[in-house]
Amino acid sequence: MAVVRVKICGITRPQDARAAVICGAWAVGFIFYRKSPRFITPQKAKRIIRDLPPFITPVGVFVNTSPKEVRRVASICSLRTLQFHGDETPAYCRRFLKDCKVIKAFRLTDKIDLKRIQEYDVSAILMDTYKAGIYGGTGTSFPWSLFERMKRIKQPIILSGGLKLSNVRQAINKLQPFGVDISSGVEKSPGIKDHIKLKDFIRIVCKS
Repeated sequence: MAVVRVKICGITRPQDARAAVICGAWAVGFIFYRKSPRFITPQKAKRIIRDLPPFITPVGVFVNTSPKEVRRVASICSLRTLQFHGDETPAYCRRFLKDCKVIKAFRLTDKIDLKRIQEYDVSAILMDTYKAGIYGGTGTSFPWSLFERMKRIKQPIILSGGLKLSNVRQAINKLQPFGVDISSGVEKSPGIKDHIKLKDFIRIVCKS
């Protein structure tokens, strides 16, 4: 089975970024959405990113942000991977592909519009769980009935939405995604990671 990459999202503290890296994460995510309980300022994220070791990817997470502001934050933080978690259009996402890798997130209910998803020419698709008024970090379980249909998506898939120690192995076995993305499932409280859960989660993924 191919290696499944792990992204730990909602990083707000340097000690949590270090723990994620030590435990084997490939990427760490920084949320630049002010309504999120895991919001981080570009200046604080820059300091954490500066101390990341080589080969660890920092990912900037944005929700319905103006292109100008995305570019400003990306420049401050030296970001080369962007994750769009709102209602961004295919055209919006395409404008960043020249300079960055682009991940487009979709919040799914018990239905999936494959045609709409495949209109996005992006580096990867992130599948999250829909919860009204919340963009990411819902902790809500994923609609498992969609897995067979999701296999028809051409882009690499990153699985998110309600992942935890008790179900991530099942999710990987069903979908065999490119990667998994977790935030609330390895937290003590929003934005504060539980290092034991984090270590156990990555261990389970790497053995799947």
